Amino acid sequence: MREYAVVIVGGGPTGMMLAGELALAGVDVAIVERRPTPELAGSRAGGFHSRTIEILDQRGIAGRFLDEGQVAQTARFGAMVLDISDFPTRHPYGLGLWQNHIERIMAGWLDELGVLIHRGHEVIGFVQDEGGVEVRLGSGETIRAAYLVGADGGRSVIRRAAGIAFEGWDATRSHLIAEVRLSEEPEWGTRLDAVGVHSLGRVDYEIRDGEVVYADEGPVRVMVTEERVGPATKPTLDDLRTALTHVYRTDFGVHTPTWLSRFTDATRQAAAYRDRRVLLAGDAAHIHSPAGGQGIGLGVQDAVNLGWKLAQVVKGVSPDSLLDTYHTERHPADACALRHTMAQSATQRQDERVCALRDLTADLFTINEARVRVAALIHGLDVRYDLGDDHPLLGRRMPDFDLITATGPLRTHALLHAGRPILINFGGRGSIDITPWADRVRLTDATYDGEWELPVLGTVTAPSAVLIRPDGHAAWVGDGTSLGLDDALTRWFGSPVMVTNMRSPDPQPSHHGTHDGK
Repeated sequence: MREYAVVIVGGGPTGMMLAGELALAGVDVAIVERRPTPELAGSRAGGFHSRTIEILDQRGIAGRFLDEGQVAQTARFGAMVLDISDFPTRHPYGLGLWQNHIERIMAGWLDELGVLIHRGHEVIGFVQDEGGVEVRLGSGETIRAAYLVGADGGRSVIRRAAGIAFEGWDATRSHLIAEVRLSEEPEWGTRLDAVGVHSLGRVDYEIRDGEVVYADEGPVRVMVTEERVGPATKPTLDDLRTALTHVYRTDFGVHTPTWLSRFTDATRQAAAYRDRRVLLAGDAAHIHSPAGGQGIGLGVQDAVNLGWKLAQVVKGVSPDSLLDTYHTERHPADACALRHTMAQSATQRQDERVCALRDLTADLFTINEARVRVAALIHGLDVRYDLGDDHPLLGRRMPDFDLITATGPLRTHALLHAGRPILINFGGRGSIDITPWADRVRLTDATYDGEWELPVLGTVTAPSAVLIRPDGHAAWVGDGTSLGLDDALTRWFGSPVMVTNMRSPDPQPSHHGTHDGK
C-alpha cells in the first residue's frame, strides 16, 4: 500500500494548485486523477480574474499564464462591463485563457516541484480512522494518507462518501457547451433571448482594443441555452442540433465535436468543508452558474487558503484545529460569490422584466461606488477573513507594493514566492523581535513611501508592520507597537521555540525564517 502525507483526488486547477502549495512546504503529496492522460479534450472553461492572477504572482508563476492568455476587462454584470483598470492592484484586468492551457501550464509547474500525479485511477471510496485515511481505487488497490482532499468536481465521490450535505438550489436552466466544426458561417458573438444566453465564436481569438477578433478558421466554441432543463446525462450531437435550431432556426451544419457537455445554473454548497481528516475544495465544495466566470478563481482561493494550513498540521507545527479555520474563512467567502452568480444568472435572459432589471443595474453601475463594490466581488479583491477590526487591512489581501529593503528593491509578492509567512517591518530595524518563530517566519525590514490603498475601501492608515500569511492575507497589523503579535504568531504559525543566546542569522533572502537587512 502506497502512503503519502496528503492525497488529493482530482487533477484540475484546484487540485493542482493545492498540490503545488503542499509541495512548496515540503509535504509528501500526490494527486489521483481518473483521466488517463494530461490532455483535456477541447478548450473547456477558461480565464482568471484579478485576484487569481495575484495569487499566481505570489508564487512567481503568473507570467507563464499571462504570456499565453489575452488580457482584457472581464468583469460583467448583465450586459455591462465593469472596468477595473483604476483598481489598486498590479493586475487590474482579467485573463482569457482556456482551461486546457491552464492545466498544461500548471502541470509543468508541478513537474518542477516533483509532484506525482497518478492518472487513470478512479477513487470509489475511503475509510478514515484516527491515524489517517485509506483511499480505495476502482482497480482494487488502496492508498494511505494522513489527510485526503476531495477536489473531484461537483459530483464529488469524496463528498458523497463523507456524507457531507450539498445544500442549495436546483437548476432552472441548462446549457450545452461544445467545441465543434460548422458547415455554415454562423452569427458570431453573443445573443440574448427569452430562453437565455447563447454564443458562437472561434476557439482561437485575439483581443484588440477591447474587442474580440476571431480567427478566420478553426474549431468553433458553442454555448446555447436549452428550451427546457436537460437531463443529468451526457448530451448528444442531436441535442446540440435541436438547441441550435430552436434559437437560430438552423444548426449551421454542426459536426465533428471535440467535446460536448451540459451545465446548469444549479447552486449548491457543502454544509462542511471538513470531516475530520477529509477536506473539500473547488467544485467539490461548491457549484454555481458560470455567470461571472468565478469558478476557477474560487477553487484557487480555496487551495491557497487550505494548503499552508494543512502543511503546518502535517508537519506538526500547528494543531489539527487550525484546519477548522479553512471552513470558517472559505465557506462564507464562497457563499457570497455563489449568491452573486445567482444574481448574474437571473439577468441572462431577454424579456421585458429582465431588461428592466438590467437597465436599472446598468444605471446604478454608473455610480462609482456601486461599480467598485460589484467589480471587486467578481474579481475576488473584496475578500476579508474575519480576523478582527484592529485595522482595515486585517484579514484582507496584502497589496503588492514596491518595497525598499537594505538589499535593494523588492516586491511584496516576491517575498511570498516560497509560500512562507512574512513579517514586513516598516518601523525601523530592530523594532520587532520574532526570534522564537524565526525558523518559520521571515522578517524583512522595509520602507514604502506610497499610499496604502485597498480595493473598495480606498486609502487607509499606513501600518508600522504587517504579518502576512502564505495565502497573502494579513494576519496581524502593527500600530507602532508589538501588541498582539505574539498571539497572532502562535495562532497561525505554532508555539514559540524557546531559544537562549540566539542571534539573528545573516541575511539570506532566499530562505524563510531569516531577517532581511543589514
